[in-house]
Amino acid sequence: MFEYFLVFLGAAIPWLEIALVIPLGIISGLSPVWVMILAFVGNMLTVLFLIFAFQKVKAWMESRKKKDGKGDSKRTERGKRIWNKYGMPGLALLGPIVIGTHIAAFIGLLFGASKVNTTIWMTISIAIWTLVFGIATAMGFDFFVKNA
Repeated sequence: MFEYFLVFLGAAIPWLEIALVIPLGIISGLSPVWVMILAFVGNMLTVLFLIFAFQKVKAWMESRKKKDGKGDSKRTERGKRIWNKYGMPGLALLGPIVIGTHIAAFIGLLFGASKVNTTIWMTISIAIWTLVFGIATAMGFDFFVKNA
């Protein structure tokens, strides 16, 4: 039971997220269905929190950046390029594998996407990538176990 909580928690933490947590959970022998559900919910809850707390998070990040004297990070620069080329749908769909779901949602909001639009596209994206990572890992793991 504790392992499933770790899946939920890991998916909720930026930079761990579903791309890492789902394969690790399934490979460690946990139920693929529960891993996928808990990873989706964990990741989605923190993304929703970020979307609805955007103004406070934006102010905190800007003050931190000024304090550190740093410019935009490499992830932010990648996010800007994706946004300029594909908009919110592209940012949301590419986010989990390129820059992370939290950063993708934040950048979308930063460049003017509405909270509703960001929520819809991030939900679609996280659902798709949860299925992709979960099914691919479960099928691949099953393939290697059968052929071992």
